Amino acid sequence: MAGVQSSKSGSSLSSIECPRCPRCQTRMMLAAISPAPPGYDLRTFECAKCDRISTRLIPSDPMKTGAALGWLNGELGPPK
Repeated sequence: MAGVQSSKSGSSLSSIECPRCPRCQTRMMLAAISPAPPGYDLRTFECAKCDRISTRLIPSDPMKTGAALGWLNGELGPPK
């Protein structure tokens, strides 16, 4: 574990996408999913190239986040 980075974000990271390492830009691997506040997962990513560790708070279901709910409940609908 060369370095540890922790970020709490409602980032654009999807539920299946792995981030790039901030140090070497290699795609990181999902190492663990831990319990977090309701509606979120605490995901730990590891870089195989430089051993950097990153943890991120990610919505467990992106369609239940504020932005998605606002869009789904908005005026957008099928043609009449």
